[in-house]
Amino acid sequence: MATIFIDNQPYEVCSGQSLLQQCLTLGMDIPYFCWHPALGAVGACRQCAVKEFRDEKDTQGRVVMSCMTPIKDGMRISVNDPQVREFRAHVIEWLMENHPHDCPICDEGGECHLQDMTVMSGHTYRRYRFKKRTFRNQDLGPCINHEMNRCITCYRCIRFYQDYAGGHDLRAFASKDHVYFGRHTDGTLESEFSGNLVEICPTGVFTDKTLKKHYTRKWDLQTSPSVCVHCGLGCNIIVGERYGKVRRILNRYNGQVNGYFLCDRGRFGYEFVNGDKRLRQPSLGAYERSALATKPQTLAAMADLVRNDRRLIGIGSPRASLEANFALKTLVGADRFYLGTSDTDTHLVATILDILQRSPAKIASLYDVERADAVFILGEDVSNTAPRLALALRQALRTAFGGLLETLHIAPWLDRAVRQASALEAASPIYIATPNATRLDDIARGLFRAAPDDIARLGFAVAHELSTQAPAVTDLTDEMGSRAAAIAAALRQASHPLIISGIGCASPAVIHAAANVVAALCEIGKDAQLCLTVAEVNSLGLAMIGGHRLSEAFAVVHEDGAPTVIVLEN
Repeated sequence: MATIFIDNQPYEVCSGQSLLQQCLTLGMDIPYFCWHPALGAVGACRQCAVKEFRDEKDTQGRVVMSCMTPIKDGMRISVNDPQVREFRAHVIEWLMENHPHDCPICDEGGECHLQDMTVMSGHTYRRYRFKKRTFRNQDLGPCINHEMNRCITCYRCIRFYQDYAGGHDLRAFASKDHVYFGRHTDGTLESEFSGNLVEICPTGVFTDKTLKKHYTRKWDLQTSPSVCVHCGLGCNIIVGERYGKVRRILNRYNGQVNGYFLCDRGRFGYEFVNGDKRLRQPSLGAYERSALATKPQTLAAMADLVRNDRRLIGIGSPRASLEANFALKTLVGADRFYLGTSDTDTHLVATILDILQRSPAKIASLYDVERADAVFILGEDVSNTAPRLALALRQALRTAFGGLLETLHIAPWLDRAVRQASALEAASPIYIATPNATRLDDIARGLFRAAPDDIARLGFAVAHELSTQAPAVTDLTDEMGSRAAAIAAALRQASHPLIISGIGCASPAVIHAAANVVAALCEIGKDAQLCLTVAEVNSLGLAMIGGHRLSEAFAVVHEDGAPTVIVLEN
């Protein structure tokens, strides 16, 4: 902790952070654009100016950018000094020179960071009377709308897209005072995290094109906190609805899970909720001759089924809620409830559940993943199975280079300096063993392409290299043996090694190999962490509820002469 003086008032703050972040934490009204809590600072917008004084006798001071100024014990600053207030007012006026001022028709209206900061800075009168700089907008695909004339050149978009998410097709093109953020040609953005541009952009340059199709003003939306249903990570979201239709999905901050960002599947994959083929009212009777029914009629019919049909069975679903699965199991009875997953997936998820319950290692959250300093991925294409996990892995680079930053005396929130220093190092200690190429290959130090059985053998070999208590692997090739030794050495040197696997290879051996590696790390005293991915939002929950295999349900149908079957959201 440190004590700083803001306008002659003492405040206790956390050292090791930027002055802007601490001032915002204290509730100070300092305008800013380029700074973002997940992206750090680059000092591009010059909007967050404050005045810093040498000591209590200094009356002149100097203007500094608070986002680029580290906290020092005893430092004295002023947020409301007339000179810095005037400076901030001039900066916002420069930034707004070429802005179209189209707030009444802008999709960002009502949630615009630019509006808030402009009002905060007192810039309410437009003096610019000349022809404005204009740009041609691009077609960036079905999800993102592009309006470059609203840009204030804060660089948040490419800092997220390139540096944070590892994208390559969105860039900054500049000539003199013309800076253009876009692709080299029209086309759909390639990154699976492109939708975050909508929330990252402080103006209306990048907006949600899916919302534009059925537009409503933001203040007319009914919103509710929820959890994403598109993979097993459980990212937190905010669902916006109007007139009985979902209009958009926003990220809901959860520091242990998704933080500030979502994948595009979670952000734009909601239209199925509004689908024409979705069942919206119960009906009774044969499928082709069914008639719409009221809720009391439906409940009465279901009660008759349960009361009179002793052969009734239920089939659950990993996509349904835990409450719905539990209710169906209670309704039909535990001995008549069947898991709605293939036998292969059922066995794989049961294996994962058993390992997670018995493993000595910590089960890693996405927050933990970002702080891992060595990673071994066994058999899992993370970008497809759990995209937000892949984004977290890209942030593990900073942890891996932490020693270098400390040597160079670079604060971790100085984003551009951190990125440049990281480029001096070799690839991060991330090792990926998968059957095919993945979208994380560009940050990996070592890649291994093989069939699932060979991937499992590599994992078992790494475990044995770490601890002789782990079973040895015979008939290893020299190449695989040296590869296993290199991976084991990187994991052994790490303070927080992370092992990732899952059901992607449909191989229990690969999952057991990951469990052996993490157990070996724990045995040698490492603070190891384990992350095992599953296919659906409630795959693990359904396995914990328990039930019979799906193949047994088919056998019951054939043997019992077609009993009544209740299928739950499957």
